[in-house]
Amino acid sequence: MRTVAGLWRWRRNPLCRRTDRREAWLTLCAVLLIALAAPLAGWAAAETAHAALLRTAHEQQHQRSRIPAMVQHVTVLPPLDSETETGAGAQNRHRITARWEGPDGAPHTGVVVLRHRVEPGARFPVWTDAHGHLTSRPMSARRARSYSLLAGLAIGALTAGGLEVARRVTVRLLLRRRYARWDEEWVRIGPDWGRTGTST
Repeated sequence: MRTVAGLWRWRRNPLCRRTDRREAWLTLCAVLLIALAAPLAGWAAAETAHAALLRTAHEQQHQRSRIPAMVQHVTVLPPLDSETETGAGAQNRHRITARWEGPDGAPHTGVVVLRHRVEPGARFPVWTDAHGHLTSRPMSARRARSYSLLAGLAIGALTAGGLEVARRVTVRLLLRRRYARWDEEWVRIGPDWGRTGTST
């Protein structure tokens, strides 16, 4: 913004070079694009991701079922962070061998890890797919919205970062061109520098 303000103050100053004006206009365009294009790209990405995740959530909710399973065997496992100082108050995990019937009535057996204690013969709910295999809980609409917002923020930040990188690269190219012109001018007037009676 200082460059843009300087361009406005120096717009009729003979010391303001053409490259200075180009750099100021470039900065102004980059600021406007970051302020407008980055939020627009983030919003578009969030809406697209939200629609796709909602379709996935609906498919999972139709294809996955919550079925009661019966505990057959329980094995107590140590906490994941049992070897660290923070593992003193951590809860044990329980590896449970369970048996359940799939949506088609076929029997299935699998292993589930739970934090709470269950006794053999007890029942607890598990999520299975259409074939009766264990799976995770289906995605909810709220979680889909949260993931889409994160995707929108990421795309918006990447867009802003990309525009800033492009601005910096272009400014560096302008500086190279400016230094090259200075070298050309110095080669032209350098030998006569300080001599009296020269046209320079």
